[in-house]
Order: sequence, then structure tokens, then C-alpha cells
Amino acid sequence: MTNAMIHQDTIAAIATPQGEGGILIIRVSGSGAKRVFQRCFQRANKGEIQSHRLYFGHVTDEQNAHLDEAMGVFMSAPNSYTREDVCELHCHGGRLLAQRVLSRVLKEDCRLAQPGEFTRRAFLNGRIDLSEAEAVMDLIGAGSEQAARSALNQLEGGVSHFVMGLKDRLTDLLSLIEAGNDFPEEIEEQDIKEQVREQTIEIAALLRQASDEDAARIVRDGISVALVGTPNVGKSSLLNALLKQDRAIVTPLPGTTRDVLTERLHVNGMLIELSDTAGQRDAGDEVEQIGIDRARKTQHNADLVLLVLDSSRPLEDEDRQLLKQVDDRTLIVLNKTDIQQGAGIDQTQFPSGIQTASVCALTGEGIDSLLHRICDMFAPQESVERQMTVQRHITCARDAAAALDRVVLSIDQGDPVDLCAIDLMQALSTLSEITGESATESVIDRIFARFCVGK
Repeated sequence: MTNAMIHQDTIAAIATPQGEGGILIIRVSGSGAKRVFQRCFQRANKGEIQSHRLYFGHVTDEQNAHLDEAMGVFMSAPNSYTREDVCELHCHGGRLLAQRVLSRVLKEDCRLAQPGEFTRRAFLNGRIDLSEAEAVMDLIGAGSEQAARSALNQLEGGVSHFVMGLKDRLTDLLSLIEAGNDFPEEIEEQDIKEQVREQTIEIAALLRQASDEDAARIVRDGISVALVGTPNVGKSSLLNALLKQDRAIVTPLPGTTRDVLTERLHVNGMLIELSDTAGQRDAGDEVEQIGIDRARKTQHNADLVLLVLDSSRPLEDEDRQLLKQVDDRTLIVLNKTDIQQGAGIDQTQFPSGIQTASVCALTGEGIDSLLHRICDMFAPQESVERQMTVQRHITCARDAAAALDRVVLSIDQGDPVDLCAIDLMQALSTLSEITGESATESVIDRIFARFCVGK
């Protein structure tokens, strides 16, 4: 369907989730929205329709029989979500009623909206850019406060403003090169090269910082944390303490946990995914060995590894084997601080520079501090306005940074400054794809195809 065809007709859809609920909203957009409002909604107030005023009345069929008691609103263009005439009918929720009201509206020379078509019209009519349109679905699907804040920032133009600022700087560099071509006697080529080189290095660094894939994944999906250790050091008890509920089975028997148990919780607006794993030792049977293999895989893939040790006893050979595997993703958790037996654990055997935390999973001592510490470890390092979380944006930013790298390489090789303009223009065009200024129709189609009908 062409853009012209999209703008020539009136669309309608259910804008609220299917099923029973307190409110059902039917949304209509297009030149026929006011006609739909007048013919399908019988207002208690018979005066002239005022834009953006919510009216009480009834949805009616073709014979003016009441279908439902409802509220209705008409919003005249361009002051609406789509910048077209829009009306909404706010009815009582219910599957049968939803279909009856939608069928009534569709009889008024309307068609059913395609997925994301309301937001697509908002984009095509210039109310939002493409990155802001994508933020709509990210906000709807946000699984944590952090993800919701990121999507809202993007919806309010955070990423767009960042990208537009960099595009302005690239445009200035292209203008400088052009000025050097027009007035070679006034502007030295070497001065131009130095300015272009300095600016492109800085812009490329900003793009790479903003397109950090690990940071984006943590915002979207949360922090994956693996609880590892030998049997009976208190991994399952620690999981229960962190969750503040009995989720994992805890017994004195070694090897109770045979598989990976994963649960989620929210702390300080961040989503944390905790995985309790089987105790790692020389397996006693085939089933336990499968659990240990899965534990090692979970440990390998985690953002953070909590290596749980029993602080009440000296290190054993299996503990030392795990200590040999620690890296910068590891935080040693000393559990059972309530037990004092002999000399306890010897921390001088820990790898140098490794971080530690002390807790008692049984009493809850140190648990809240551990959770806040995890959040602090993964707090965003860059300005939230700059952080990109959409993979398409990240890919575009990386491609633009690569083009700028070629500019620097060209200058260092002594190439004429005119050649730099080619890659500068490529970077500029790639960044324009983020906001939709140079996005192809197929890209736009793919983006809006993942939207729900009614949004």
C-alpha cells in the first residue's frame, strides 16, 4: 500500500487489549473521523461539537438503537496523535461489545487499520520521527522501570536530539571542506584536515559509547546473575533471600539442586534475572553431571557471577578450582557469616583485586546491600539521553562510526581532503536512517509490522 493510499482513507481499530475490561476504546483516524463521530455516537449535549472535549452519550446502530452507554471525543487535525482528524469511543469492555461497536464504525466508509498504522501516520505526517515511533512499542513492551524510562526518553526525542546534534556537526565539516574548495587562498587544506580529523574522532567515540550493545541489552532485558559454587554453600538459600520468598528447595543434602532455576526481581527500577545453579563438584551420577554442565553454561553467559563460598569453613579443593575461573564479572559472596567455626575461610587465597560481599542468607543480613551493589555495578555510565537500545539504531550508529574511521584513515594517509567528504556524507546518510529521513520504504514497513493493531 502506498503512502498516498494510506492518507486517502479513514481507518479504525480497537485501541485497548482484547478481552473483558473496564473500558474499550475504538480509535478512528482520517478525513471521515468526524462523520463517524456524528453518526455512531449520540451525545447527551446536542450543541456544536468541540474538539478535544469528552462527551457523555451512547453508541448507536444504523437505526439509532443504543449499543452501549459511552464517552466520546473528537480531536481535529493537526492537534491529534496522527495529525489527522481523530475520534475515540470509550465503551464498556467486553469481546462481544468490542466487535459490535467496531463493526458499526466500519460501516461508515472506514477500513480496519493495519498493525501500527496510527503511529505510521503520525510519522508520515511529521508529528514524530522514526526513532520516536519505534519508542512507542518499546514503551508498551518495557519489562522494567529502567526500560520504560529509556523508551520514554526516546519517545520524547532523546535519541533524535543526540543524532541531530551529531548530524549538524558533520554538516558543518562538509561545509568547511566546501569552503576550502571555493576559497583555497584563504583556508589552508592542512587546517581543514586537522579540524575534520579531530571532530570525526570525537563523534565516532560518542557514537560507539551510545551504541554499546551490552548496555542496551541490560536496559532492555535486565542483568543476568548466576549463583555458582560447590554443594551446600547456600546458593539456593541465597536465591530465596534475594527474592524474599521460598522459591528454591533447600536441604542439607549435597546435590539437591539438579537444574538451573531462574527467577526475576526488580530493584531500583532495574530488572535482575537470578539463576540458581547446581553445585559444582565431581558428579556422583549422570543426572547431576547434566546439571553441572548447565551450571557452567549459565556461568559463562551471565553478566555477573556470584561465586558463593561458605565463610565458616576453610577453602576446599573444589572451591579453589572455582576461584581459578574468576574474572571481572565475578563477585565473591561470603555466606553463613552467622556461623563461627575454627579459623573460617582464608581470604588471602582469593585472586588479587576480586570484589567480595558478606551475607547471611538465613537471617537476611547483607542481602539488601548486595542487591543495591549489583545495581550500582550496572548503572548506566553514559547519559540516558544518548543510550541507544534499538538494534537498528545501534547498527546505524556503528556503521556511521566506521565511515568516520575511514575519514581519519584517509587523512592520515595524506589523501586529498575532498575524498573525506565521501565518507562524511555516508556517515550523515546512515545517521539519517535512525530518524527516518533516509530510511527506505522496506525498512519502514518492517518497523511498523511489529506494532499491534490499534497503535
